[in-house]
Amino acid sequence: MFNRKLSHNSKPKNLAVKLSAKGEQSVVKGHPWVFSNSIVKINEDAETGDLAIIFSKNKNKVIGIGLYDANSPIRIKIIHNAQIKANINDEFFRTKIINAYQLRAPLLKTETNSYRLIFGENDGFPGLIADVYDKVLVVKLYSEIWKHYLESILINLKEVSNTDTIVIRLSRNLINSATCDLNDGEVVLGELENDTIVFVEHGIKFSANVIHGHKTGYFLDHRENRRRVGALSFNKKVLDVFSYAGGFSVHALANGASEVTSVDISKQALNIARENGKLNSYSGKHKTLAGDAFKIMKTLIEEQKVFDVVVIDPPSFAKQKSEIELAKKKYQQLATLGAQLTAPKGMLVLASCSSRITAQAFYDINKHTLKKSNRQFSLIDKVLHDLDHPITFPEGAYLKCGYYQFED
Repeated sequence: MFNRKLSHNSKPKNLAVKLSAKGEQSVVKGHPWVFSNSIVKINEDAETGDLAIIFSKNKNKVIGIGLYDANSPIRIKIIHNAQIKANINDEFFRTKIINAYQLRAPLLKTETNSYRLIFGENDGFPGLIADVYDKVLVVKLYSEIWKHYLESILINLKEVSNTDTIVIRLSRNLINSATCDLNDGEVVLGELENDTIVFVEHGIKFSANVIHGHKTGYFLDHRENRRRVGALSFNKKVLDVFSYAGGFSVHALANGASEVTSVDISKQALNIARENGKLNSYSGKHKTLAGDAFKIMKTLIEEQKVFDVVVIDPPSFAKQKSEIELAKKKYQQLATLGAQLTAPKGMLVLASCSSRITAQAFYDINKHTLKKSNRQFSLIDKVLHDLDHPITFPEGAYLKCGYYQFED
């Protein structure tokens, strides 16, 4: 079935694990991460991919089951909270995949054939992402903990999603790993005639390069916000800042925007945005501006340009704790610039994907910054992830988006 053998001949060992009181409490509460400094006792021969059976300190009962990762400070990734007994086998993972698919089922009734089937820890698969683009399944791995179970998981993902082809993508640490025998962009099942796959979200066509594109080829998490911006764009001038492959831009064009300006530092991304636009019929004008978004926005302000809809969706500004304060300042800058670029009665859409900036902090920054603009505005809505990105623990939440309607 697979284009080559993927499974490891060795079987995972069972590890008996005891944690500190703090670590134990975290597991009992359902958090999926166990850090190395929380481990009090574990087998000396523990290896990546082994099954970690976590026992309570006092009653000596099982409180959690996870996969051991020797190469990460998050030493154990929890796959089962042991309040209910479970056998960790093919059927165990298949049930999780079916449950995840059923949660996404409403999306498939909306002229959409692209979705995130597995969202890592939030679906009980830490370090594993599975995205569907029409008949192609792209699985991105961030850890080698799945090596003993990968073949059966891939088979079940394929059967449940009814896809024909599976592509493996790897995180940077796995690409550089001496022990990982997978290749980034490898087609492990089926065939791929073209690296670029055309898919549909809410009736709008897009493309994803599943071999070389960012992440799995596209960013699916903003799907509902893209649809919403499209609905706001009829006969409007739209500015899409940090546009990447034109998600917001293309929805705006396909929904009758008179003019859309896409801004991104990457000329290659803007080329993709133009091509994505051409996959759909539209009559408006599509402009692209390549360069530093902050500088371009300032230039547009100097030129006294304004737009009916302004979308600002930057990359993560705070990948480390030390970057949080700088990230907050950047969000303040963007809100300030966005307010100056939004026309009277216009809509400003501000988004963040920095997981270290909480939703409350982000919305507070926007509110205080926009008040300083001396313009009357209303917060129309605050939204988080689309339904194929469920959140089951605090660190799993990263996306937030605010809609600000100016009244003057």
